[in-house]
Amino acid sequence: MSKPYDIKERTFQFSKDLIFFIKETNTDRTYNSIIDQVLRSGTSVGANVEEGKSGSSKNDFKKFYIIALKSANETKYWLRLLKETNIIETESIKRVDILINEINEISKIIATIVINMGK
Repeated sequence: MSKPYDIKERTFQFSKDLIFFIKETNTDRTYNSIIDQVLRSGTSVGANVEEGKSGSSKNDFKKFYIIALKSANETKYWLRLLKETNIIETESIKRVDILINEINEISKIIATIVINMGK
C-alpha cells in the first residue's frame, strides 16, 4: 500500500497505526505512563499539522509545524524506549520498527517544510 503524499493524511494514518498498535499490545499496567506518553506525543504530531494547516498566518503555520516536529522527535524516543526495554512483547518489535521508520520519514518531511518556510 502506498503512503499518502499529503503530510496531513500521512500523520493521521500514523496516529491510527499507533492507536491500533497500542490497543493490540498486551503490556504490564506498570508501564501505562510510558504507553500514555507515546500515544500523546504520537497523536500530537498530526494534531499540530492539522492546526498549522488552518493557521491564520505563515508564522502561525510554522509555529505548529515546529511543535509537530518536536512531538515527532519525542515519539521516536518513546518508541525506542518501548523496544529496547522489552516493555512490549517480542513479536511486536517489528511493528515498533515500522512505526519508528514512519515517524522518521514524517520528521524529515516536516523539517523540510519548516526549513523551506524560512527561505
